[in-house]
Amino acid sequence: MNLTTTLAPWSSHDTQLIVSCVLGLALIIIFISVLKLAPFLSILVGTFAAGFSAGLPLEAVASAFSKGAGALLGDVGIIIALGAMLGALMAESGAADRLVSTILKHSTPRTLPWLMALVAIIVGLPLFFEVGLVMMVPIIFVMARRSQQPILRIAIPALAGMTTLHALLPPHPGPLIAVSALHADLGLTLGFGLIVAIPAVILAGPVYGIWLSKRMHVVEPEEMGKLFTAPQNAGEPPSFAISLVTILLPVALMLGRTVAKLLLQPETFLFNTLNFLGEPLVALGLTVLFAVVALGWSRG
Repeated sequence: MNLTTTLAPWSSHDTQLIVSCVLGLALIIIFISVLKLAPFLSILVGTFAAGFSAGLPLEAVASAFSKGAGALLGDVGIIIALGAMLGALMAESGAADRLVSTILKHSTPRTLPWLMALVAIIVGLPLFFEVGLVMMVPIIFVMARRSQQPILRIAIPALAGMTTLHALLPPHPGPLIAVSALHADLGLTLGFGLIVAIPAVILAGPVYGIWLSKRMHVVEPEEMGKLFTAPQNAGEPPSFAISLVTILLPVALMLGRTVAKLLLQPETFLFNTLNFLGEPLVALGLTVLFAVVALGWSRG
């Protein structure tokens, strides 16, 4: 029986791309961890090394880096600002405390790092890393304070969950670019990504976080602590349902965008609507407005 496939055969160019990426990443890691150079400078050198070894003109590498860095820093700056607003609203209203209290009721100090990794995976599945991070920061700080556990024991599992998904699984941009460049199958990439992601999250999250928290003590930054601390006269915090809806709203909006791209015909009204609402800046901006009404104005 003859089997047909739509996948393009592996070429020498594909091998060159893989080797170039490995070289660039290796240089970045060495420059940061061994030579102690600034991360931005290390990434710049690694980018030029990867681009040059892939056969790109240095002018094209410089232009691509400038455009990419400028666009990324612009988007991230707005996302961080919106995330800080949302985090402060959740802390001031007591919504973060409500979520943390409910999670603590259903966990023990032993299972808490594993639960945080699971929460981060759920929140981070459809979100870009920077969006998921600003969503999780108030939960991480309030959780560490309320459970009286080291920050690293809570933060490392959460960061590992989001980072691993962002690096390995579609619909995040890195894996999608790799699928396109290497002519890979999207379904197989998702399946193998999950196989690699699960043990990676376990080792880099709860296992490493528990080990590191016993050897490195990190004090909560004073300004961050003030930002995510509810005032004493905050009154009765919002219900668990409204607190959960607030933190999951951008997740739902961005997940709707992904589903639309997979199931709906382009250029239809529903596709365009879901695609617009699922843009990271739009989703987070709408969530901040929702939080202003649901957590702020409605409670005086």
